Parts: sequence; C-alpha cells; structure tokens
Amino acid sequence: MDLLFSFVKPDHPHSTLLSGYFSKVVICLMLRKTAPLMNYVQEHPEIVVQLVDLIGITSVMEVLIRLIGADETIYSNYADTMQWLENTDVLGMIADKFSSSDSPEVHANAAEILCAVTRCAPPSLAAKICSPSFVGRLFCHALEGSRPKSVLVHSLSVCISLLDPKRLASASYQAFRSNVSHGALVTASPETVDGMLESLGNLLNLLDTSTAENVLPTTYGCLRPPLGKHRLKIVEFISVLLTVGSETAEQELISQSAIKRSIDLFFEYPYNNFLHHHVENIIVSCLEGKRTELVEHVLNECDIVGKILAADKLSSLSTESNGPTVPSEGKTPSKIGNVGHMTRIANKLIQLGNSNSTIQTHLQGNSEWVEWQTDVLVRRNEVENVYHWACGRPTSLHDRGRDSDDDDFRDRDYDVAALANNLSQAFRYGIYSNDDIE
Repeated sequence: MDLLFSFVKPDHPHSTLLSGYFSKVVICLMLRKTAPLMNYVQEHPEIVVQLVDLIGITSVMEVLIRLIGADETIYSNYADTMQWLENTDVLGMIADKFSSSDSPEVHANAAEILCAVTRCAPPSLAAKICSPSFVGRLFCHALEGSRPKSVLVHSLSVCISLLDPKRLASASYQAFRSNVSHGALVTASPETVDGMLESLGNLLNLLDTSTAENVLPTTYGCLRPPLGKHRLKIVEFISVLLTVGSETAEQELISQSAIKRSIDLFFEYPYNNFLHHHVENIIVSCLEGKRTELVEHVLNECDIVGKILAADKLSSLSTESNGPTVPSEGKTPSKIGNVGHMTRIANKLIQLGNSNSTIQTHLQGNSEWVEWQTDVLVRRNEVENVYHWACGRPTSLHDRGRDSDDDDFRDRDYDVAALANNLSQAFRYGIYSNDDIE
C-alpha cells in the first residue's frame, strides 16, 4: 500500500499513462478489498490531500469520486467504513481548487466530483454540499474578478446539479457514470436556493455586453462581443432555477429582470442555438407555471409576442442594429438563425392559450399576431410537418407513434453548454485564444 500510494506524493512524476494504471489498481482494490483500503486511507489522511492536489488528472479524479462515496456500489455495501469522511473537509478542499488553480482541467474535474456528490453521496457530504455556506463559497470563487471564466462556468455547473441532480453531466464523465447505479439524489432546500439568489445580481451584471470590447469574426459578420460560455452558463442557470418551483426565486428573477435580459439575448445573438435552447426553456417554464405573474411578465414586460413578430418580419440581420451581432459589410445580410425556436415558442403560446385565459386574451387582442398566425405560422407548420413530405418517407411511419427510446431521447434535456465546450475544444485548432472563445 505504501508503495502504491507513493505515486501521489508531490515529488513523484504523474504522467497520464501512469495515472491511468494507478487509477485501475486503486479502483480494483476499492471493489474487492474495500474495508482494508479505506482503513489504510483513514490512517493516512494526507492521501486525500494529495489526491485533491492532482485533481486535474482525470484518472485521479475518478479515484477521488469513489473514495468520497459518490459511488452507490461502494457506499451501499461499506457505509460504515466511510464514516471518517464526516470529519474531513474534502469538499472544501475541492471547492478551493477553483480559487487556487488557473487550470481549466482542474476546474472541470473539481466540478465533476462535486456534481457526482449531488447525485449520490453519503448523507454527511450531501448535507455539506447543499448548505448555504458551501453555495456561498462556490459563488465567492466564481465571482472573483481576477479568476478565469472557467471558474464561473464550472461553479455554476455544480449549482445547476444541486437544483437538478438528474441533469446530464459533461461528456467526459458519461463513460464513468454509465457503469454506476445511482442512489438517493441531493435535493436543494429553500435555504440553498436563497443562498444562490444572494449572488443573482452579480451574475446578471455579467450578462451586460455593452462594455465588452473583444470581437469574434464569423462567417456572417462578427460578434461584438461573443456571448461566451460564461454567459451561456448563466442563462442555463436561470432556466434551471425556474424549474425548482420556488416562489422567492421566481420573484427575484422578475424583479431583477433576469428573464427579460435572457429573452433580449435570444434576439441579440440570433445564431447561438445553445442560447436559444435555454431561453426557450425559460419561456416555456414561465408560461406553464402556476403563477399568473410569471405569465404576464413574459407577455407584457418582456413582450415576447412583439419581439417574435418583429424578428420574423425582418427575417435577416439588420445593418442598422446596435446589437452585438454585426453583419458583414458589402454582403447581403444572412437570414437569422433562431426562426425555428421562435416557431416552437409561437406554437407553444397557441397551445397553452387553449387552457390559459391570460395567454389567449393577450394573443387575440393583438391583431398583428392574429394575421401572422393565419398567414405565416399555419403555412410554416404545414411545410415543416415531415409526415406530409413526399420524399420517400415510408407511409407506415405516418401513423406510428414514437417508441419509448425515441421519447427518452427527445425529452432529455442535454447539457448543451457542455456540448458547446466540447465543440470549441474540437474545432479551435489554435485560431482563437482562450479569451476569444470565452
């Protein structure tokens, strides 16, 4: 054991290959010799500290996830051997990595572990991670002005996982999670939500793009500034916050214009489909909510109907707009890229209007909407109905409903911010700096 765990000492080289072998051996011992291994680690508490210091290595991260009990198989069978974890501040040490390291890999892996704890962890760790003090600690690191944007992105990922533990983690963790059965999920208490709301104003300040100076050239023009992964993650956080059913959260989001600002971004960045996905969820959550105040806020203060009509009427990038998306000079402006989401939102408004008098009255009182619905939306729905396409589609599919696998695929809310991160990593090729991407 001494020889095995000497690998994690600071004076030992930690190559990716050796780390992988170390991880396999330790995990094998955890599964087959759980009690002796846990007793050894308990007698050598410095091992946990050393593992946390190597958290940027994914193989070591997987060891740490199992070690702290975020693995149902190990914890359910050997809960008594993990009681010593209650007296350690392992979660605090992991959270402090957001402050002590500038490495995006360290931030990502720290978030992976904390998200795993929200999905399956011993009660003692679950109580710590959802406490207002721990949430405040995360936001303190995330909102430090001098810290990299990856700190904010991954800190918010942990908060999102606290609010919605079933939400999918990033792709790098899927292979590991696929072999793990999940136990009880951490549920965010009203106190936890209130702790998050204390930093809401500071988060919303980051959605202001008027003072940013960085420019990102694109095929359709340029972005001044680009939205960035950190703003996208803030909008995702708002969308998840609306799903917890907290009246206090809903009131804060209304009073601080978080919903209105998110909808404005939807139209200011007409080619960011990741953003459109989250904003559509925000709008639908408000319209389907039980509180009339939310519905009226989206219809009146946010003027979602008027914005949809104006954007659809223009249909192309405006050359006179002062927004962040600027078309190329000397070229015909491109068609806007959020028409599909606007169509889905419009259809949702009509659907919910059949059972909600507030929505129905608002729509029927807008003559421009009634005309647009008749002349444009109905025809568009006909054209986009794939069951009416005569392009070789088997006629047997016309009457076939979606099977259970298809339902699960369509209804699952994938973490599009994680997908965006993966795409930016895959296609960067050194063309843009980290600041450009973020």
